[in-house]
Amino acid sequence: MQIHLIATGTRMPGWVEQGYDEYARRMPPECRLQLHEISAGKRGKNADIARLTEQEGRRMLAAIPKNTRVIAMDVQGRGWSTEQLAQQMADWMQAGQDVALLVGGPEGLSKECRERGQPGWSLSPLTLPHPLVRIVLAEQLYRASSILKGHPYHK
Repeated sequence: MQIHLIATGTRMPGWVEQGYDEYARRMPPECRLQLHEISAGKRGKNADIARLTEQEGRRMLAAIPKNTRVIAMDVQGRGWSTEQLAQQMADWMQAGQDVALLVGGPEGLSKECRERGQPGWSLSPLTLPHPLVRIVLAEQLYRASSILKGHPYHK
């Protein structure tokens, strides 16, 4: 199984790339994590944010590989404990289907992405900066995989 992290934004700060890469590298081969960066629209003083978010959403949806289960990362989604995430991963692996996690830009995901990515998953009721979400997701996916493997990381 492969997990596709489809995220809005390119050219992340070094600390974001380092954090993400560290946990993505640790993922077991049977559950690889692949980042797909989607370019964000140019935001300025008079930018049409709704239009930009819609365009970003179209690019995200186009990046989803065929036959992939889609989950929208959304503050309105359901929260999972780490143990529940481990069970979700076990279910995903059992189904033999790749998974795509959609992470929006500064304004979140488009309506179309939220609808396509049901059920939604919320990391927290807090609003997290989208670059930080990449690291938190990668770490939690690694932590969940360590639970499934019986590795002591989750102590």
